[in-house]
Amino acid sequence: MRKEVKILAAIVIVVIIGGVFAANYYRNSVQNTPVTANSNSGKPKVDPATLVRPDSPVLGPADATITLVEFYDPECESCASFAPVVKKILADYQGKIRLVARYMPLHPNSLTAANFIEAAAEQGKYWEAQDLLFKKQPEWGTIHGPAPTTPPPPINELFDKYAKELGLDTTKAAAAIKEKRFDAKIAQDKKDGQTLGVRRTPTFFVNGRELATFGEPSLRALIEEELKK
Repeated sequence: MRKEVKILAAIVIVVIIGGVFAANYYRNSVQNTPVTANSNSGKPKVDPATLVRPDSPVLGPADATITLVEFYDPECESCASFAPVVKKILADYQGKIRLVARYMPLHPNSLTAANFIEAAAEQGKYWEAQDLLFKKQPEWGTIHGPAPTTPPPPINELFDKYAKELGLDTTKAAAAIKEKRFDAKIAQDKKDGQTLGVRRTPTFFVNGRELATFGEPSLRALIEEELKK
């Protein structure tokens, strides 16, 4: 009986020592593990090859210190409402920043709208078309809430009207939209966005760092951080 007590006591001592050792090991491991930056000022940098493609529309000087990449959806209400903020930031940092536009179509009419913008780009009116679709979004975008008493015109009719407002060759623009000429490019943008973890629009990257908290103050803060480097 006495021998069994000694054995039991020895086991308890071994367990206690093992627990202390394990606790110290865990504490030291946590303290020595590098922490990946993921603050509101910006997530870690990502692979630049998935951020900007050779055919990506760019607004601003090629040698700008800041490259601002926006994944957007033409049918996204937040994208439309935030567009003036983006343009103001470009003006405030003129010469220091360039905007790169990428598509992330997530709504029913997004793909058609993106094809319209690309068709306008073929005629030198990319940014004008983007601005116009944002402005006219309530006319052609998906209707939320009760259906209107008077149904809106078909989207192709509306886009034909917008093409005339932009001064485009409407025949060429309509043909590009009908044949879905730019679907592959738009799909590549979406694929890149998914690779980068983009799940909502708009999503911004500043010199490869994803904006963690959406909003003008956060975006300006991240830009300032990059300018100080």
